[in-house]
Amino acid sequence: MGYPEIRPRRLRTTPAMRRLVAETSLEPRHLVLPMFVREGATEPRPILSMPGVVQHTMESLRKASLEAAEAGVGGLMLFAIPQRKDAAGSGGVDPKGPLNAAIREVVAEVGDATVVMADLCLDEFTDHGHCGVLAPDGSVDNDATLEVYGRMAVAQADAGVHVVGPSGMMDGQVGAARAALDAAGHTDVAILAYAAKYASAFFGPFREAVESSLTGDRMTYQQDPANGLEALRETALDVEEGADMVMVKPAMSYLDVLARVRDLVDVPVAAYQISGEYAMIQAAAERGWIDRDRAVLETLTSIRRAGADVVLSYWAVEAAHWLRAAR
Repeated sequence: MGYPEIRPRRLRTTPAMRRLVAETSLEPRHLVLPMFVREGATEPRPILSMPGVVQHTMESLRKASLEAAEAGVGGLMLFAIPQRKDAAGSGGVDPKGPLNAAIREVVAEVGDATVVMADLCLDEFTDHGHCGVLAPDGSVDNDATLEVYGRMAVAQADAGVHVVGPSGMMDGQVGAARAALDAAGHTDVAILAYAAKYASAFFGPFREAVESSLTGDRMTYQQDPANGLEALRETALDVEEGADMVMVKPAMSYLDVLARVRDLVDVPVAAYQISGEYAMIQAAAERGWIDRDRAVLETLTSIRRAGADVVLSYWAVEAAHWLRAAR
């Protein structure tokens, strides 16, 4: 008998056949849109290193939130850029601060049509740019930061957020947020823990997006890119402390970690396709080097294939429209 006798290509012959046997699905509900709001802005401000992404005004934030909800995206992740910063990051705790004000506006606009999430971290609000308060020697004071995170979680919950996202990589941050939320009666507010967040070179454009004041690096609290087992330990600790969902960040350079985390836990797993990943594809596409739309869908699908139930992406709304049109 001649070869090849077995022909896997039979299952690739037509779009309908490929759709029938596809192992991984990508749907709008899997996607979360990160959004930036700039306190005091009178018009949306483009982020130069992230073409197509803006710092919103409160009005444009509401409009974009509604558009995302109508596109069927699973959620929104809110970040804020304050007009004033201080060493304690007090704007993040202030009920009238830009992030808490944005939460109220977005929840009022979309209600329960999509899941409203907010970043629970101090880096946007501190004049030194670190994710926590500093000790006298200039190091990040882990335990003093936890107390602030607890108050910040309650402020966000009071504003109506559905999910808080502790992203500072402080030891005990999930437990501190959970205890504070429960003590304040916010037992239904969920926690998406940034469980494995790496000290990545690909965060660069995000620093522009939030007008970061950071000098130096965050290597004493974010994870070493060389380490994979450590990510599993961090994730297990966050689940023990009460995380309802866990996240790997960045996504594309850490798909191996994402797959291992998915195998480890029995809670939903998210991955963040971060600013540098977005910027690379946008830049290559603008130069005609790659097919942008195909590259976007391929990367989102690969993140899903590696194990993410939820994917945070700046292309969330655009991809949602493509996916719905393809039905």
